[in-house]
Amino acid sequence: MDSNNDEMDGNNDEMDSNSSGMDKKRKKSGQESPIPTIQNDGGDNHDQRLPFINQPRISVPPPDTTAAPPFRQRRGRRNPSKTPPTGKSATIPPPYPWADAGRAAVRSLSYLRENQISRISGEVQCKKCEQKFKMELDLEQKFLEVSTFIAENKALMHHRAPKGWMSPALPKCGLCNQENTLRPVIAEKKRSINWLFLLLGQMLGCCTLDQLKYFCKHTKNHRTGAKDRVLFLAYLGLCRQLDPNGPFDI
Repeated sequence: MDSNNDEMDGNNDEMDSNSSGMDKKRKKSGQESPIPTIQNDGGDNHDQRLPFINQPRISVPPPDTTAAPPFRQRRGRRNPSKTPPTGKSATIPPPYPWADAGRAAVRSLSYLRENQISRISGEVQCKKCEQKFKMELDLEQKFLEVSTFIAENKALMHHRAPKGWMSPALPKCGLCNQENTLRPVIAEKKRSINWLFLLLGQMLGCCTLDQLKYFCKHTKNHRTGAKDRVLFLAYLGLCRQLDPNGPFDI
């Protein structure tokens, strides 16, 4: 019995030495398990192996380079009939006896009759001989011609000036006897344009689009569009200044 026990003890010692030797080899070769251990809540000292968890990688998307542009506040639409900007007076010294104190304004028929202003004069120049003349127009006669034409044809115009207004027939030169040659001399400064003379002679079509827009601006008329549209407004606007009760509403 004793010999058997001694043999078993020897075997156990040999197993312990083998296990300790294997542990040393594992430590040297770096094969020791990297899995951590935890202690349970019951206070037991034995180790529990944690299972290996393969966690997914978290990828961060690149910054968005197509972001919306910063918000810009829209500017208000310009009013085409606004008053003159700061620094320009709405009234001016009347450049002619038949002109009013406002820009692009003429006196009414009643005022002109009361002040015995019956003839309207203006300067013209021949396109052929280039001579300049002073021309006079009869107020009552010429305004009757214009107002009658408007009353009879306004509905057919469709807010557009007819060809006779766009390309007016010019007077004959009394010096070189050439037909359709006397053009009105229009002042360079818009505030000095002889509007009533151009109306009575039906020569408003000789004005540039910019000059006609000036008239519509200071008479609070819509001034955008083609020249035939703005010219139509200029004719009716001047006639309405002369005769506010006439058939000249737009």
